[in-house]
Amino acid sequence: MEFIRKKGRGAGLIAGKKGQALYLTFPSFTRTQAVEHLFSTRLGGVSEGIFSTMNLSYTRGDKKEAVDENYRRIADIMGCKMEMFVCSDQTHTTNIRKVTEADCGKGVLIPKDYQDVDGLVTDREEIVLATFFADCVPLYFLDAKRRVIGLAHSGWRGTVGRIGKKMIDIMVKDYGCKKEQILAAIGPSICVDCYEVSADVAEQFEAEFGSIVLQKGNRQGKYQLDLWRANEEVLLQAGLTSAQIEVTDICTCCNASLLFSHRASEGKRGNLGAFLMLKKKNGEGKEC
Repeated sequence: MEFIRKKGRGAGLIAGKKGQALYLTFPSFTRTQAVEHLFSTRLGGVSEGIFSTMNLSYTRGDKKEAVDENYRRIADIMGCKMEMFVCSDQTHTTNIRKVTEADCGKGVLIPKDYQDVDGLVTDREEIVLATFFADCVPLYFLDAKRRVIGLAHSGWRGTVGRIGKKMIDIMVKDYGCKKEQILAAIGPSICVDCYEVSADVAEQFEAEFGSIVLQKGNRQGKYQLDLWRANEEVLLQAGLTSAQIEVTDICTCCNASLLFSHRASEGKRGNLGAFLMLKKKNGEGKEC
């Protein structure tokens, strides 16, 4: 099966496969050789029904043992152990958690002891940051020189709240990163053609970004919102250049047979996952 491709910016997401699991990667991140990363698809897991097959959510009604096995398969692709995952607790905030070894396994093997976390950042090797999606925007961040990574979940609230800028600010202030060294990627999510919003949401985006992220909708009082462009504007205005930002060419809603989409499924779906791990320099594994 082939993805329907939209107009992105960059070399285009690369599809990879291990066993039956299909996943996506960004060329700019792969070229650094500093990280392992992927964005999952619906294919290659063991979940059934509306969750088929690579569902990565424990909270939508899927069988725990199926989700556990799906994580084992992601871990195999990432070359990590299950206890190295650290999961977000997404509630459409702009809160970002600084992750350490004390967080290993949270959200997969042990309960999370934090709430309202839509972004994760770390400078610790071999910890796998994990955030979750079904139309919202995944934001990947990497400073390969300072060896710092970040992941953020940016729905419309997170976008208008500029969670991408907040991630860059934390990387610079708390980890010593330089803006000119940070790579960012805007991952698979709903495209402007598929994302209709009401006037009240459109008004917030127009106030924040102007009219460049909006198109008049086909229905009265409705607008088409370009979350890809809005998040790119957030990153550009935060101090990155266009050369540092790779923008997806894949829409979740246009590819609902390959990717979970809340809009396309009317909420009857599982979750996709964004995963990002800083490789160990000397290649030796470790445990939390």
